Amino acid sequence: MGLLLEVLETLLSTVRDVLPIAGIIFGMQFFVIRRPVPNLRRVLLGFLFVLVGLALFLLGLERALFPLGEIMAKQLTAPDFLASSTAVVGEVLQWHHYRWVYLFAFAIGFATTLAEPSLLAVAIKAGEVSGGAIGVTGLRVAVALGVAIGIALGAFRIVTGLPLEYFIIGGYIVVIVQTVFAPKIIVALAFDSGGVTTSTVTVPLVTALGLGLAGTVPGRSPLLDGFGLIAFASLFPIMAVLGYAQLSQWRTLRAKRGGTTP
Repeated sequence: MGLLLEVLETLLSTVRDVLPIAGIIFGMQFFVIRRPVPNLRRVLLGFLFVLVGLALFLLGLERALFPLGEIMAKQLTAPDFLASSTAVVGEVLQWHHYRWVYLFAFAIGFATTLAEPSLLAVAIKAGEVSGGAIGVTGLRVAVALGVAIGIALGAFRIVTGLPLEYFIIGGYIVVIVQTVFAPKIIVALAFDSGGVTTSTVTVPLVTALGLGLAGTVPGRSPLLDGFGLIAFASLFPIMAVLGYAQLSQWRTLRAKRGGTTP
């Protein structure tokens, strides 16, 4: 009964959140366009699926993903685990003693990004519009590697306590330089790729990882240090996609030169 009540409460909350969206769409359709909604039954059924899906997803976040991320962070930073995995006994922990944290952050960033439905949708559309010039798999892997590196670096920042702005400002300077030299066809897609990574699968686990890590590393505050990993997950995919395009361009030019050289 407790679980059923929680599902109903989450469903009602989701209905309240989705109602303004439905009001805007149907209001524009009836009062501005002044035409009936095409396939009204299908649209209403779709809204029902969205409501149920969002409610179950939010419930899954609270019951599984958020606790899982925090539990993994606490286990990987527990003193007994660090002592057994790094042979540190009676020493002050240093940033390099948390190597399993960085590895887990890299792996979870890569895996969650590959599973991100919004990234898959963007990659498929990019492949269709470009006529196959932009590979779906290549784009997804490049973005996933960017997120993985970003999350690992963000975990390093939490452990060391270094200021967030140093990483973000430095990263955007690199992005600006890359934008000047990257192929123009990929620039807009690269910036969009940074946005689609912060979606349904990645954000819950990454946020929970950051909060759990900041809550267990000595001297760190969950409020001051626990947030910011999402910024890394948005920034580094841009760098990765631009770098992937620049590397592909360089290989193409090299192949053409090799073909024309007598």
